[in-house]
Amino acid sequence: MFTGLIEEVGKVSKIEKRSDGIMIQIKAEKIVDDLKIGDSVALNGVCLTVVEIENGKISFDVSQETAVRSNLPELKTGDPVNLERALRLSDRLGGHIVQGHVDTVGFIKSINLKGQHTEFIFQFPEEFQDLVVEKGSIAIDGISLTVNYTMDNRISINIIPHTIQNTNLKERKTGDKVNIEFDILGKYIKKMISKGEKDRLEELLDKF
Repeated sequence: MFTGLIEEVGKVSKIEKRSDGIMIQIKAEKIVDDLKIGDSVALNGVCLTVVEIENGKISFDVSQETAVRSNLPELKTGDPVNLERALRLSDRLGGHIVQGHVDTVGFIKSINLKGQHTEFIFQFPEEFQDLVVEKGSIAIDGISLTVNYTMDNRISINIIPHTIQNTNLKERKTGDKVNIEFDILGKYIKKMISKGEKDRLEELLDKF
């Protein structure tokens, strides 16, 4: 489990496509300190398991299933990637609950400067449009962000300079593909409604 608060932007040092998936090696500095083989790390929002650590480089094996559901196959040597170690039980939850289980790949529709902030418009497959609400949470490439407003299968997000400078967003451009994980609460609610459990859902919400 993660918070969506990026700890470090690493660089892809090696990537190999294999018959059963992908091997990705990342050059990092900050997060290597207390990592060990078997630990979980969110790489651009995708929860991966550390399989090797050597000279500040972390290696991950990416399964075919994960590759199909994310933008990881499009990474190239030198690309910047967002990194976050798994949440400790004693940590502050500064973002929102992020599982590292990417739902779909979207893309950057436009980037617009709004004074000190930058507005990003993201677009994703229409089947997911019921999972976003204004002022709700969403993880883009593993970054916990707040939705400004929605337009069917597009969302507007205002991003502050600190987030731009400390994530891979500073090198993103229009048309780039991004990993998207929708809020887990919204996914559970949608499933309950689709299964005809609306009355039970209303009972649960009345308790809050």
